[in-house]
Amino acid sequence: MTNVSIMENGNYRYYAFISYSSCDYNWGLRLQKKLEHYKMPSTLCSEHGWERRPLNPIFFAPTEIQPGDLDKELKERLKDSKHLIVICSPSSAKSEWVAKEIRYFSSLGRDDRIHLFIIDGTPYSNDPETECYNGAIKELPIPNILGVNVNDRTQCWRWLDREHAYIQLITKLLGIGFDEIWKRHKRILAEQLSVLLAMSLTVLMTIFYAWYANKPVDIELELQEVSGKNSHLSSLRNALVTVELENETKSDTVFSEESHAVFANVPRKYIGDDVKVRIVCKDFVTLDTVLMLSSRMSVGIQRDPSVYGNVNFRLWNTVTEEPCCNIGVLVDGIPVKSDSIGVVSLFIPLERQKPCYGIKIANATQSDTLYMPCGDDDVILIE
Repeated sequence: MTNVSIMENGNYRYYAFISYSSCDYNWGLRLQKKLEHYKMPSTLCSEHGWERRPLNPIFFAPTEIQPGDLDKELKERLKDSKHLIVICSPSSAKSEWVAKEIRYFSSLGRDDRIHLFIIDGTPYSNDPETECYNGAIKELPIPNILGVNVNDRTQCWRWLDREHAYIQLITKLLGIGFDEIWKRHKRILAEQLSVLLAMSLTVLMTIFYAWYANKPVDIELELQEVSGKNSHLSSLRNALVTVELENETKSDTVFSEESHAVFANVPRKYIGDDVKVRIVCKDFVTLDTVLMLSSRMSVGIQRDPSVYGNVNFRLWNTVTEEPCCNIGVLVDGIPVKSDSIGVVSLFIPLERQKPCYGIKIANATQSDTLYMPCGDDDVILIE
């Protein structure tokens, strides 16, 4: 199919033919894609009657060509190509096939449309190890033909040097000024780089957030008694603290008021979530509550006033083998009377509670000690 947009001096099927050594295959494939997919500014396309991708198609032989004379089909490809691009390297400098392609294209009278794309080596070095120009190039009736060199250091980054070389070749093929196209290309590259950086940053932030959200942390929970201090009663100890997470339950024991419950390796994503907390401790009211999870938390617990406050015992006369009814009793100095069946019941306020209470019977010299907690089975014997 003829690309009408590139017709200037006759009909050409291909805008350019890429001549290369088999060692430089990857460079040839890369260059073909770069040229065919390059979009020109719409203003230039309108001015010259081009399509947005004017360098299309580019002929690039996909397989290595065997030694021998140029066959008829390859000659037709060269005839149908407006330009010849020679990928120059020490390998192509030694290639007889590259030489034949150059000589045949030159025989068509298109010496001024031969373009050299240097990927390695040095032009005119006359050193077989470094010379990048094929001998056929030096036979052309063009003195000191200059090529586009991807290794020329003109930019601040190495990859930008290659982009500079691509644009040089494109402008030579199209016969237009370099500076304006290069400025536009750099601007597009900057925009693409900004988008790429933004996308990369988004991906990195997403990865970081996922890592940070699942990074395990240690949670400390402090227990504070809020029912008031009583020096006669034992302090908080051996409190079992349980925290229910989404798919896991963690427990720890608080051995004293100075220590904390520690829950290790809790995923950070749970921070700020509401979690169920259960605290079970001897002499204290069992607590079931919901707390917002944070790295350091504290919760108040109440002492169970019934443990040492509910006094219940029976007075029993060992002589008569009968209960002592309606008898006055002092429980730690607090007066109370037994009932009709000899039972003494009393609630002692939390601030006066003790692990044991002295019992004194009214009008008697006998005294005894009642150890808490107590109940209906506890009996104080009176002789």
